[in-house]
Amino acid sequence: MKILDWYILKRYLATFLFTLLILIPIAVAIDISEKIDKFLRHENLTFFEIANDYYKNFIIYYSNTFMPLALFIAVIIFTSRLANNSEIIAINSSQVSFTRFLYPYFIGATLVTVFALFMNHYIVPNSSKTRKEFEKKYLKSKSKEYQERTVRNFSLQLNDSTYIFVQNFDLKRNQGYNFSTEVYNGIKLKYKLESDNLTWREQDTAFRLLNWKSREVLPNKDIIDMGNKLDTTFAFTPKDFNYKSTFALEMPSDELTAFIDLSEKRGVKNLNAYLVEYYKRTSLPLASYILTLLAVALAHKKRRGGMGVNLAIGLSIMFVYVFFLKIGEVLGAVAGANALLNVWMPNIVFGSLAIYLYINARK
Repeated sequence: MKILDWYILKRYLATFLFTLLILIPIAVAIDISEKIDKFLRHENLTFFEIANDYYKNFIIYYSNTFMPLALFIAVIIFTSRLANNSEIIAINSSQVSFTRFLYPYFIGATLVTVFALFMNHYIVPNSSKTRKEFEKKYLKSKSKEYQERTVRNFSLQLNDSTYIFVQNFDLKRNQGYNFSTEVYNGIKLKYKLESDNLTWREQDTAFRLLNWKSREVLPNKDIIDMGNKLDTTFAFTPKDFNYKSTFALEMPSDELTAFIDLSEKRGVKNLNAYLVEYYKRTSLPLASYILTLLAVALAHKKRRGGMGVNLAIGLSIMFVYVFFLKIGEVLGAVAGANALLNVWMPNIVFGSLAIYLYINARK
C-alpha cells in the first residue's frame, strides 16, 4: 500500500469510530432518561447489574445497529474534508483514477464488514439474550411479561403423520391447557390423545397429563381409554413452542439455521420472521460496500456550502435507506412473501444508485 492509501484508510477508520462513539452515548443517555424510574423501583438492583447485564449489551446491540449509519456519515465527512482542502484535486492531478482512489475505502469497508458479520452472527445474539432477560426481570410489566411468555392456539407437525395442538401454554411454568395429539395413516385417523392439563417435568424429561382420554382406531372397533394422570414422552419439549420472532434475535446463526431446518421438517407454516433475521445478519454488513461507494461518489467533489450540503444530502439518503430497510423487514415477515428478496431489496436499489453515481464520478 502507498502512503496515500494508508492516509485515507486511517482517516476512514478513525472518523468511523469517532462517529460511532458520538452516537452511542446519545442513545445511552436517552435510554437512561426513559428507564431511570424503573431502575429505582427495584431496591435490590445494583449499579453493577445495570451496567454489566443491561448497558454493556445495550451498547453492543446499538453499536451494531448504528454501524451502517455511522459508516455512511463518517465517509461523507472526511471525504468532504478532502475535497474542501483540494486534496482530491491534487490526487487527480497525480493521475490517480477514481477507481484507484477507492482502493483504501474498500479495504476499510472490508474490515468493517468482516467485523460486523462476526458480531451479527455470534456476539449480538448472545448479548441480546442477556439484555432481554434483564428487561423481563426488571423493566417489563407483569401483564406484558405474561403475554410474552404465553403461547396460544399452537399447532405443530412432529413428523409426516403426527400432529399436536395446545390451546394455551405458559413457557415459564411449563404448563398448558387443552392439549391433543393425533396420529394419521394417510388421511385416516389412527390414534388420538387429549388432556385438560399438560405439564413438563424437567427432572423426568417427560410430560404429565391430567384428565386424559385416548382413542385408538382399529379396522373393526375403537379402543377408548381414560384416566386422571399419565406420565409420558413426546417428540417435543417446551422449547419447541417458542415460535416468536423475538427469539430469533437471541439465537446465534448456527442455532437459528438448525431451528429453521427442524421447523420446516415439522411443517411450521410461517418462518419468515426467522428467515428475515437470518438474512439481515448478512445483508447489513455487506451494505458497508454500497454505503461507502455511495458516500464517496456524493462527497468527492467540492460544492458550494461545503460539507454541510454533502451531509444534508447524505442524511436524506440514509433516512430513505433505513425506511426501505424497515419496509423490507415487515414485508419479508409476511406469510408467503419472499424473505430473501425483501431483505436484500434496499441493498439492490441503493447498490444500483451507487453504481450509477460511480459511473458518473469516473467521467
